[in-house]
Amino acid sequence: MENTTKPMPVVFFGHGTPMNAIWQNAYTRSWAKIGAEMPRPKAIVMVSAHWYTRGTWVTGQANPETVYDFGGFTELENVVYPAPGDPALAARLKELLIPTEVGIDNEEWGFDHGTWSVLIHAFPKADVPVIQLSIDGTKPASFHYELAKALAPLRDEGYLIAASGNVVHNLRMWVRHQGLNGAYDWAERFEARVKETLESGDDAALVNYQTLTPEGRLAVPTPDHYLPLVFMIALRRPGEPIKFPTEGIDGGSISMLSFQIG
Repeated sequence: MENTTKPMPVVFFGHGTPMNAIWQNAYTRSWAKIGAEMPRPKAIVMVSAHWYTRGTWVTGQANPETVYDFGGFTELENVVYPAPGDPALAARLKELLIPTEVGIDNEEWGFDHGTWSVLIHAFPKADVPVIQLSIDGTKPASFHYELAKALAPLRDEGYLIAASGNVVHNLRMWVRHQGLNGAYDWAERFEARVKETLESGDDAALVNYQTLTPEGRLAVPTPDHYLPLVFMIALRRPGEPIKFPTEGIDGGSISMLSFQIG
């Protein structure tokens, strides 16, 4: 019998400053709406810009710790996201991603702020199991695009595959507290070009992101915050709609573009 169950959506969160974990604003309200409007996931596989590793890893703890992978945000020192892990799902990813060798991390990592700062709004009860899949910093975008395709069966089994990063992420030019005022022209152009290319479904152009606009290397000086997007587009199926719950440039040089597929 044909499976007529609608696959779980795929979500990319533009997470921005860690302070969004405790702020109520247009972004965080949008993230809350995303979680409230989708079917309850069996578990969440999260790709965060902040777990950038040598090799490919997955968290295997039953009770992952909340990781404070930043400095200068004392207001967040007591924020905890106590969602359970899912060791069985971690083992499943190790099999799904063959022939890529996947290590299971039971000690070093947990939920970094790329994960908990958005999930604390999308799934505030912290009652959905979560595992993180790392980004191998030694590999190109094309590797991650092909790797992500192996995760596709999970969508049909009730698992949410999500990612957290920023389409434009140039911290050297970011101005804290500037908000949406005074965005750099190059940042606005790059975000608009990415959105346009997502709508057209040109995955090859998005994988080769540095050629999207002349300022590609300025918008994405390092690949860590962009690569989570590459994981998500690899999971889009023919004809699936895409929508953009948030967009806009924060502090001049950080894109808050988020998108949902399906």
